[in-house]
Amino acid sequence: MVNPRASSSSSSPSPLLRFRIHTPSSISQCVALLLAFSTVLFFFSQRQIAEVDRNPLSSEESFSVSKEQLWGSSFGYGYYPCVKSTSRYAAPQNWDRYLTVRSNGGLNQMRTGIADMVAVARLMNATLVIPQLDKRSFWQDSSIFADIFDELHFIKSLQGDVRIVQELPRELESAPRARKHFTSWSGVSYYEEMVRLWKEYRVIHVPKSDSRLANSGLPIDIQKLRCRALYHALRFAAPIESLGKKLVERLQSHGRYIALHLRYEKDMLSFTGCTYGLSDMEAEELRIMRENTNHWKLKKIDSTEQRIGGYCPLTPKEVGIFLQALGYPPSTWIYIAAGEIYGGDTYLADLRSRFPNLVFKETLATTKELQNFASHASQTAALDYIISVESDVFVPSYTGNMARAVEGHRRFLGHRKTISPDRRGLVELFDMIERGELKEGQRLSSLITEMHKFRSGAPRKRYGSLPGSKGRARLRTEESFYENPFPECICLSGKNSHMYR
Repeated sequence: MVNPRASSSSSSPSPLLRFRIHTPSSISQCVALLLAFSTVLFFFSQRQIAEVDRNPLSSEESFSVSKEQLWGSSFGYGYYPCVKSTSRYAAPQNWDRYLTVRSNGGLNQMRTGIADMVAVARLMNATLVIPQLDKRSFWQDSSIFADIFDELHFIKSLQGDVRIVQELPRELESAPRARKHFTSWSGVSYYEEMVRLWKEYRVIHVPKSDSRLANSGLPIDIQKLRCRALYHALRFAAPIESLGKKLVERLQSHGRYIALHLRYEKDMLSFTGCTYGLSDMEAEELRIMRENTNHWKLKKIDSTEQRIGGYCPLTPKEVGIFLQALGYPPSTWIYIAAGEIYGGDTYLADLRSRFPNLVFKETLATTKELQNFASHASQTAALDYIISVESDVFVPSYTGNMARAVEGHRRFLGHRKTISPDRRGLVELFDMIERGELKEGQRLSSLITEMHKFRSGAPRKRYGSLPGSKGRARLRTEESFYENPFPECICLSGKNSHMYR
């Protein structure tokens, strides 16, 4: 419930203070009058607060936000990454059976999938062959593993967990292999059953790697291994790490900055069916794209229902209203972590008018610095990832693989501030503005700030499945392990351990 503070102060002095006081008796009378007046003010202010509680939209009181509220993140106090294995964790054996993997999806879908496959190889007592990356997805990126990740570091850092090799032994290259689509969100018992495949094959090929492990209910050492794989072993290749660090330093030279994951690319709008604010010609272009993309199963989408339900990315204009309402000043530097924005400057104009210091990797880096990354979407996405993880505040305009991965990494590093917009709630307010029932200003700021009071990345355990979901469908509704690896990979020091039980 919105509860803006009511103010009862006045800029003009009280008439009582203009009295000239000459005698002790007059002093006593004045004090009595002041006490009486204060009592009246107290009860009046309490009544005002009660009225605001009952009718939050009636408040037009002053609104101010401190720098600590805008940028501060005290949530990490007492929390620290804890990924060391337990005393029960045995050293890996030199298994002469191999798991080959083709990772699917964009950068972060592949990263989390690879982390899962490291854990699966451990569960199945297998040697993992360096995964192949997706070259057939929307991004058409020809990068191999070593182009994006530090391959030798990956192998070496996990040598105490899983044996990893760069390629199959020559004698097994033409050997028969099992091709197995492992079931999504599977637990230990499933992979113990899959071990039977080794009776007939020495090589198992996994054509899809994403979401192959359950989010919860796995042994603590397997969960910690997933974190070691994702946050320690899957380090980006040196050229990516080097340029990413430079770009972060350039942003930090201007002070604090926001990393905005602005999901307003053509493919995202087409996939979600979100056409609010677009022309009829643009909406038709997106519909045709969706119709022609075979692996997108949902073809007919009601854009209005999508938006009202909170299933659409915020538009650039809506993001601008949102950040301004939270109190971020126009001088704030905002890095846009995204691909090509649909409509370009046409739809970025309003956001840029509110926040002129709007930058992309293309404006932050030189042409020469970016030339080696041209036509490699996963490599440029890695730059976005580094800059987002290191930002003072991270804001995703839509939930997706990168948004979840960045939020989880920031939680792992000390619950760095991540503001998750309540899209459904915000759309209600934006529509009120459009209907003339609400104006931008103090009232809107108070409502939006209150709405997001508990959406800034504070420590909490992972959400379970949604109420009413049953069977395997409930697993799909659970919060991703990689979005919030607490408590398995994030520990709380003893003196604070009572705070978030």
